[in-house]
Amino acid sequence: MHRRRTGFSHEAIRREPQDERMSTGTRTMPAYDVRARALLGRRARRDSAVRLLAGSTLWLSLLLVTYWWDVDGGIRDLTGWTTGLTSLGRITGLAASVLLLAQVVVMARVPVLESAYGQDRLARLHRIVGFTSFNLMVGHIVLITWGYAAGELSSTPGTFWQLLTQYPGVLMSLGGTAALLMVVVTSVKAARRRLRYESWHLMHLYAYLGVGLALPHQLWTGQQFLASPARTAFWWTAWGVAAGAVVWWRLGLPVVRNLRHRLVVDSVVRETDDIVSVRLTGRRLDRLRVEAGQFLGFRFLGRPGWTRANPYSLSAAPDGRTLRISVQAVGDGSAAAFDLRRGTRVWFEGPFGRLSARARLRPKVALIGAGVGITPIRALAEGLHVASGDCVLLHRWQREPLFNAELADLAAERGLVVLDLPGPRRHDGSWLPHGVDPRVDDASALRCWVPDIAEREVFVCGPEAWTELVRDSLRAAGLPDDRLHLETFSW
Repeated sequence: MHRRRTGFSHEAIRREPQDERMSTGTRTMPAYDVRARALLGRRARRDSAVRLLAGSTLWLSLLLVTYWWDVDGGIRDLTGWTTGLTSLGRITGLAASVLLLAQVVVMARVPVLESAYGQDRLARLHRIVGFTSFNLMVGHIVLITWGYAAGELSSTPGTFWQLLTQYPGVLMSLGGTAALLMVVVTSVKAARRRLRYESWHLMHLYAYLGVGLALPHQLWTGQQFLASPARTAFWWTAWGVAAGAVVWWRLGLPVVRNLRHRLVVDSVVRETDDIVSVRLTGRRLDRLRVEAGQFLGFRFLGRPGWTRANPYSLSAAPDGRTLRISVQAVGDGSAAAFDLRRGTRVWFEGPFGRLSARARLRPKVALIGAGVGITPIRALAEGLHVASGDCVLLHRWQREPLFNAELADLAAERGLVVLDLPGPRRHDGSWLPHGVDPRVDDASALRCWVPDIAEREVFVCGPEAWTELVRDSLRAAGLPDDRLHLETFSW
């Protein structure tokens, strides 16, 4: 049975023979599929192509509108003060429009983008594109108004009022800018820390309203929109893609999936004082394309707060008949899971996330999880096709281990190697527990426990600050970034 606690002294680690430390024993994993090894990396390479295509499309769109701006004399107009202000206002508005539409697509839960980027990476792109587009929009408003005021600051307030009252769509765009400002302010980390996830998520949906109000004025007043059939076709296509993505993937597809699968609560099992596992059943779940390691957004109907979705990772590999999630009571929405009753209807969105087998490039795997972050890691340990001994799991916990008996079964039956890391952290700059020799840095300890860590595919899930420390250790141990896959508890 491949399960043990780690030795905590540096000397004990060094004395332990490598073949004993990573012994595979005589068991073979019954579900190991030779065909799965042959297909290893195919989906990851396809996702890489999707990322290249998506990034190229965005940059080419920005380049195209910049070219049209120049054709209309954009660069030439920069030679004058008044014309230069107006010209800069036009290009910032065009770039802001492209990025705002890209923002909508990123937010629309498009499956091909979700699979190619993963939630953490999409969230970073969403944040960068969002802040950039908003700053450009503010620059557009200021520069255009200043330019229309002939470059005189004293005339700018009156000109701004004139634009609001006399130009079609400008008042609407101001309302959209206000809605986007609310989203931007609540997206700053200091503000997010003061908000519940449910409240933040609800306010974040105002981004759709903001974009919907901010952009239509280009239909009525934007010269770039009407200057040629090619430009009109470009902007209508961009608008159509963004609107279609929201209508189908954000609204239509969830309706279709819920009508098809009709999820209900089957049972609720208390795992610890503050964690419960909820088992869900439904119709034709074998047709739901969900993988171990992914998460879904859930609304448990008939209880307070059901209108707001909460994201939970699968804590067991899907078997085509049931889904299982494990919920920690950290907010009003998650705490309500403790009182769920059998038969409660469940509305879901997803699946989402790239913490799954599709990201895998190598036969050998290392899984690292902390606290309730062990939930997708435990599902991956069950769902990945690996040979006995080729999957090692580092389980970091403080008070009591989650899924202790289940991991022991996986170790005995499938050759999973489990390394327990119990106790509080030894210091703020380390992700390892007390008991590890303080003379040993995190990366060295990791290499001692898993000597070939740099050759493996590594999946990590845990609190954001802790995960960053693990990332630093893995990089120091020689793991390339393209073989590190993360899921953090952040929003």
